Amino acid sequence: MISPKDLSKDMMWEATVTCDSTFDGRFYYAVKTTGIFCRPSCKSKIPKYENVSFFLNAEEALKTGFRPCKRCRPDLQLKTYEPLKAIIDDTMQIINSHYDQKMLMNELASMVGVSRFHLNRLFKDSTGDTPRIYLEKVRIKKAKELLLTTSLNSTEVGYQIGYQSISSFYNAFKRSTGLSPIQFQNQYVKSPTT
Repeated sequence: MISPKDLSKDMMWEATVTCDSTFDGRFYYAVKTTGIFCRPSCKSKIPKYENVSFFLNAEEALKTGFRPCKRCRPDLQLKTYEPLKAIIDDTMQIINSHYDQKMLMNELASMVGVSRFHLNRLFKDSTGDTPRIYLEKVRIKKAKELLLTTSLNSTEVGYQIGYQSISSFYNAFKRSTGLSPIQFQNQYVKSPTT
């Protein structure tokens, strides 16, 4: 790994243009025309090369008179700044705690303070799944556990994990496992290693 003192201006410019987060904390760039300094990973508009100055730490940029970017928050001592992580974490926590209840995505989005569209996009970008798919995965994981550790039948399991209709539960279970709940139980009993 290259030490901050060994970074060339070309290397720092390349990291800035590509928003390379691996350089966060190793240098900062400032834009003379705006008076703002950023982390290399900042998604702000790429400045003109001739308007950019580079600094090895945030204190240098502040002393020179630059203000921290409100988008990437280079003044925080975090290696990386992820302002939307709290929304994702809160969404996961709500789903994990309330998977067994009827959950409308508009209400979930409202609980974390964003629109449904925005939540879907953020969540998918961060996890690869929409909140609805994540909810389904949580429910199916719990269903598998209940099918294998309780005497509940598949209908009871479906209702207990929050499905409003058994056909929805069966379809989700089959989509996730390739098996019906009963086939899943039978396969596990015959082959405990799965």
